[in-house]
Formats: sequence, structure tokens, C-alpha cells
Amino acid sequence: MKERLQKLLSARGVASRRKAEEMILAGRVSVNGAVAALGATADPAADDIRIDGQPLPQAQSHVYIMLHKPRGFVTTLSDENGRRAVTQLVADCGARVYPVGRLDMDSEGLLLLTSDGDFANRLMHPKHRVDKTYHVFVEHYSPEKLEKLAQPITLDGYTIQKPEISLLGAKGAGAKLSVTIHEGRNRQVRRMCDAAGLHVTRLIRVSEGSLRLGDLPKGKWRYLTPEELAQL
Repeated sequence: MKERLQKLLSARGVASRRKAEEMILAGRVSVNGAVAALGATADPAADDIRIDGQPLPQAQSHVYIMLHKPRGFVTTLSDENGRRAVTQLVADCGARVYPVGRLDMDSEGLLLLTSDGDFANRLMHPKHRVDKTYHVFVEHYSPEKLEKLAQPITLDGYTIQKPEISLLGAKGAGAKLSVTIHEGRNRQVRRMCDAAGLHVTRLIRVSEGSLRLGDLPKGKWRYLTPEELAQL
């Protein structure tokens, strides 16, 4: 069945639809030996589709992506209150994907989404201990409160594992912290800070397991590499 080339490239994990359009406009995509034009269609079962001379990758059974979530988006498929959902930011990824875990509306940073439910469940299961690191901007800072933050506390009747805390910078009563947790309790980092007497003004997840947010722009996404998937 013929489909638009940008849709095919996106579905095969080559690039987002917008990036695929740019590749086509740049003359990097060919169909049956002829340079393709934007808006062209092709049938991957019958046509020879190439990118930079290389064959179109085989269809993937599932999609795995990393999003740099901005503030102001809820981590759900849709919202009954009309708030913006993260799925709006990845609508061109080539599949219906679901968030792996959550970041609350006021938090930002690394968020995984996938069409693979088994993968998501494995990653979120407590027995697999996937560490998550956040850069946390706080007010009312003091060394004593930082020491308190580094101790295990009880949330909802559960005593969390000892977090890893380091001071990245401080000026007056404000500070930037690195906080690594080993579980994923509801709003865990914010509640830990509250218990220590620290007020969170900004929270960014910068890593999850072996994955790093890196320089991925806010509001943008990319496919995970095979190496990243293997590590997870």
C-alpha cells in the first residue's frame, strides 16, 4: 500500500515527519533510483526506498522514544480538564505511544514513551530499580536541610531507600541540587524536599537508568538507539 514518504520514514524510526520532510527536500531520499519529491508516495513492499543510498529500515514492531518534557504538560494520553498532554508533543513519532512513568505538570526533563506495554511495565516495576537523577532548584537552603534531605524518609507508609544528594551550587538561600532516587513514588522528590524544609522552584529529570537527557531541546523528542535499548 502506498503511503507518503515522510510518514514511512517516521514509522520506520528514521526521523520525525518534519525531519523526514527536510531529508526529502534535501534530495536524500530516492524511490526506485529516482530522487523523491516532497509529497511523493511509495509502497515499501514493492518499491526500492533509500535514504542516503541505504535501504529503508525494516518495520519496527514497537517504538521507543525520549522526550524533553516542558512544564505545563500532563503525563497522560489526554486530560479531562483540557490541559495539554505530552502525547501532543510526539504526535508525529509514527505510532501510538504511552508514557513510561510520570513527571508532574510542573516538572520537566527526560520522559520515555513507547508502544511496548511489556517494556514499560518491566521498566517501572520496583524490582528492576531504575535510578532517576534530577536537578532540583530550591529555596530556604541550608547545609542542615541538605543533610536532612539525604536521609531516608517514610512516604505513604513506605520508607524510601537512601537517596544520593549533592550540592551543585548555592547563592544565599537558593541552591541547585542533584538528587538521585531509586524508586518512583508519587511526587517523591518534591515531597522529600518538603520534609526537609526546602521549597522546590524547578525540577528537571536529567537521567533515567543509563539514559541521559543531554542536549535534547525542550519540547523535542528522539528515538532511542539500539544500544540504549540494550542497556535498558
